[in-house]
Amino acid sequence: QVHLVESGGGLVQPGGSLRLSCAASGFTVSSYLMRWSRQAPGKERELVAAITTAGGSTSYADSVKGRFTISRDNAKNTVYLQMNSLKPEDTAVYYCNAFSYIRGYVYDYWGQGTPVTVSS
Repeated sequence: QVHLVESGGGLVQPGGSLRLSCAASGFTVSSYLMRWSRQAPGKERELVAAITTAGGSTSYADSVKGRFTISRDNAKNTVYLQMNSLKPEDTAVYYCNAFSYIRGYVYDYWGQGTPVTVSS
């Protein structure tokens, strides 16, 4: 059975840092496109960062480029989002997502989300 469990969210002051973790079970994160998205109150869900399969290429939303880093630990089957220089506009619930398209089937898994609040 597939599970994605996010952790690491919380309250942080502007300029601070947090590291989110996404622990996966039931599949191998290195075989899936892994993404972090976020949803702020009253706004649509926004893709924040992604890391591809074997090559591990990364991409970021313009709003977080240079501040956030997505990474993957294959041994722990876990994906991380390091967030630095946090701003109040980064406040949102952050979701981990695993996506793959294999032999005509779409596999699209989501975690339950972890809230991040950036406030003084």
